Amino acid sequence: MTESSRTAAADWWRQASVYQIYPRSFADANGDGIGDLKGITSKVGYLQELGIEAVWLSPFYPSELADGGYDVADYRDVDPKIGTLADFDEMTAALHAAGIKVIVDIVPNHTSDQHEWFREALAAPEGSDARDRYIFREGKGENGELPPNNWTSIFGGPAWERITEPDGTPGQWYFHLFAKEQPDLNWDRRDVREDFLKTLRFWSDRGVDGFRIDVAHSLTKNLDEAYDALTTILGDWSIFEDGQHPIWDRDEVHEIYAEWREVFNSYDPPRTAVAEAWVPKPHRRARYASPESLGQAFNFDLLVADFDAAEFRKIISENLEFATESGSSTTWVFSNHDVVRHATRYGLPSVHGGLNDGFSGGNNGKQWLLDGGDPAAVDIELGLRRAKAATALMLALPGSAYLYQGEELGLQEAGQIPDADRQDPAFFRNPGVDIGRDGCRVPLPWEPTGSALGFGAGTAHLPQPEWFADYAASAQEADAGSTLAFYRRALALRGELQTEEALAWQETGAADVLHFSRPGGWHVVTNFGAEPVELPAGEILLISTPLVDGKLPADSTAWLKR
Repeated sequence: MTESSRTAAADWWRQASVYQIYPRSFADANGDGIGDLKGITSKVGYLQELGIEAVWLSPFYPSELADGGYDVADYRDVDPKIGTLADFDEMTAALHAAGIKVIVDIVPNHTSDQHEWFREALAAPEGSDARDRYIFREGKGENGELPPNNWTSIFGGPAWERITEPDGTPGQWYFHLFAKEQPDLNWDRRDVREDFLKTLRFWSDRGVDGFRIDVAHSLTKNLDEAYDALTTILGDWSIFEDGQHPIWDRDEVHEIYAEWREVFNSYDPPRTAVAEAWVPKPHRRARYASPESLGQAFNFDLLVADFDAAEFRKIISENLEFATESGSSTTWVFSNHDVVRHATRYGLPSVHGGLNDGFSGGNNGKQWLLDGGDPAAVDIELGLRRAKAATALMLALPGSAYLYQGEELGLQEAGQIPDADRQDPAFFRNPGVDIGRDGCRVPLPWEPTGSALGFGAGTAHLPQPEWFADYAASAQEADAGSTLAFYRRALALRGELQTEEALAWQETGAADVLHFSRPGGWHVVTNFGAEPVELPAGEILLISTPLVDGKLPADSTAWLKR
């Protein structure tokens, strides 16, 4: 292999198109209602034809599903309901044979309460090393009956849970940012750090090409009692200097990732990583994307933006600038397993598609869900048109593009799930406030008929609405005008056209029309306005909505070669 080809192999992630798979809802090979690794293997041909360059697998580890698999009981095994390590190896080999890289989720902030370390902590005495791997504190009140402070967890309810000591008496309290079944680890411990280095090597040795790091900005903490009175601490950044928040984005977290980077770089090509770091300042996020740290960080700015030309241009320009400063490439994403699907968001009344938080759809999508998630309240045609336009713009940008399973089908959010069938802890811990994220995790429709619409022979673990049949992959494969055909065409062209990581804005004379060019004469025009607009001269390579009288319609994107 030449030096240039080695560099190309190492840099595959910089402009890759990555497809997120939520394994339990992708494809069910054994008919038990839960998606599995063999199901993923059975769809490798579909993924290859789609044209993506990598898959990112949400957690498939042993888990009691207190949080959709993000409560991990064993970081170096596969949940028996999803498969075996042999199934994982078979899947990885099949994906690699199809030219598709494999990225797996790592969840380092917390374990499951079923993890052997936490079971050991519950059986051990106060002050033991076993308990010190987590964050235990004495309670307040006359007999320790009150939590150490009144902090609220991300999923609602207290952030502290009291345990029963081995002798049966009420005991200490442990900290959990998320569900009570997800106790936070103490990353000051050397054995915690060493164990995760072992995990990274375990999956890298099995052929994994990269890692997505869950809640990457929360590992190191300072739970000094001086902060106990700040009851809104988890949502309040303003009173702290950069890097000094007790929970989020502390400077010392990068000491951990520097060690991880040494592990990644010990492989040829080096393993990649991308941080899920919801931090409010782009220059802070850039630290996670530096070559000395994880190398890349999720950019959620377009995901939370209005469907607005000025806002899109500002976000794109700023993030490309920060990527240049960090030496990384930026990422782009509109949908994932935590938010309302963007084809639905963009079709909600009196909204432009933006979110305002990292979970459950923000003010727009969340409110729609809280109001009953009625599909009739969504302008499906408008939502899909804007979603395709935004995605076509995003796929033309320098950097890596992250797609979420089902968006290539134009799939809408399943808003109306009976309460009895819901699984997300946010729904149970915040009744009437947070409807949860189950609506974007409903199993995919592969066929227009059958009890699970081709997902598997059994009943799907989350109910599929009847209208899901209209989005079946098999029906779209036979339709040249389908959303699936559009995604395949866009991804194929992206692979042909992507060269240098460069972009030049072109003036349009219209505030609601964006036009940029990429090296090689590739031009992209998006009409955010209400009226059709003239396109510049050139050969149309891709268009998200057919021309109207030779003009680019509202809410549409075109790619041209000039």
